[in-house]
Amino acid sequence: MSVIIRKSLLELIFSGAFMKRWNDKLRPMELVEVDKQGHKMIVAWLLFLLNSRGMDVARKRALGEAIIEGGIYDYLYRLVITDIKPPVFYRIKENPEDYRTLTNWVLKELTPRISPLGDDFIRRMGEYLMHPEDKGLARRILHAAHLYASYSEFKLLKSINRMDHELQEIEQSFIDRLNAMRDLSGVAELLDEDGTVLGGFARMCGRLRFQKRWSQTPRVPETSVLGHMFIVAAFSWFFSMEVGACRARSQNNFFSGLFHDLPELLTRDIISPVKGASRDISELIHEYEILELHRVVLNPLKEGGYTDITERLEYFLGLEVGSEFKATVVLDGKITETSETDLAGRHNQDTLDPKDGPLLKVSDSLAAYIEAHTALKNGISSGQLHHALYRIQQTYKEKPVIASVQVGALLADFD
Repeated sequence: MSVIIRKSLLELIFSGAFMKRWNDKLRPMELVEVDKQGHKMIVAWLLFLLNSRGMDVARKRALGEAIIEGGIYDYLYRLVITDIKPPVFYRIKENPEDYRTLTNWVLKELTPRISPLGDDFIRRMGEYLMHPEDKGLARRILHAAHLYASYSEFKLLKSINRMDHELQEIEQSFIDRLNAMRDLSGVAELLDEDGTVLGGFARMCGRLRFQKRWSQTPRVPETSVLGHMFIVAAFSWFFSMEVGACRARSQNNFFSGLFHDLPELLTRDIISPVKGASRDISELIHEYEILELHRVVLNPLKEGGYTDITERLEYFLGLEVGSEFKATVVLDGKITETSETDLAGRHNQDTLDPKDGPLLKVSDSLAAYIEAHTALKNGISSGQLHHALYRIQQTYKEKPVIASVQVGALLADFD
């Protein structure tokens, strides 16, 4: 069965922006599921690189694929069971029969929405969810990343919930479970946020949940840069499935989506009208972003011994070719810009480490479109939102197929 991405699947992924976390605690800000997932998958990527350093290319590629798909399965599962408190869910998991009953119900709820991804995807998801006892490396990395991201949220709540009788027990549970994961390379460094470059970087990425997109425009829901990056990553993965991308290309597309707005750690979310006010302003902003990215993120990581992390980030962000939205391959050891046609044909090979810049741009635009469309649907009237929809519609009316994705047809589903 061929994969054809539909509006309902994109909206399902976006729905995590509505799902509140820690909603029985006093919160300094709303914490939502899609932000946590973004932070989790960033940390999972760091652990993936560190724990695959000695692997051959085939094993490393298989591990990366297992981590991405496992993360997406976990997220889809969470979208359905979000109202079950963690202690209750863990009790259910202790009883295999109860857990199987719950999971069968979750799969039944999800199937109509994820059916565009094909029977193989649904089968793989069912096998993954039905075997939570699996302790393979991909699962352990995802579990460690999940605990880290959740504990990061907890620390935001800790100081203003001192009257809460559950607080000490919750924190001790995080500490015990994270300490049990210290045999994974990188976990100890992540937990030492003040004393290691890696821990500082992971914490810094988590701060992107504080940066709201469309900051001067009222919206419901108010998405953050961190959540947006996860949504774009998931869209990029699904579109990679649709266009038949090779394994390396699919993984590069997901991780490029996950980091494409990383420079906004340093500049905030600058809205398109400002960036597009003139070529000079756009180039000035880009130049400043890159300078600060090297000073604050890439150089410290490199000096801390994480050259492999910095090299991948540079590739995902398109620093060698000037933009994350350009199609690239690695030919004879050199990063080279390529065309959409070649990327879909002769360059769609794992050995060339291909990356779909134009497909990433499609995913980014569709995520922005859904943000604006959802806000308008929820009764927020705004000239900026209407203009954003019009601008994106016009862009893809002129060129309705990008990177083999039928963008025009997808946008028509929203009308």
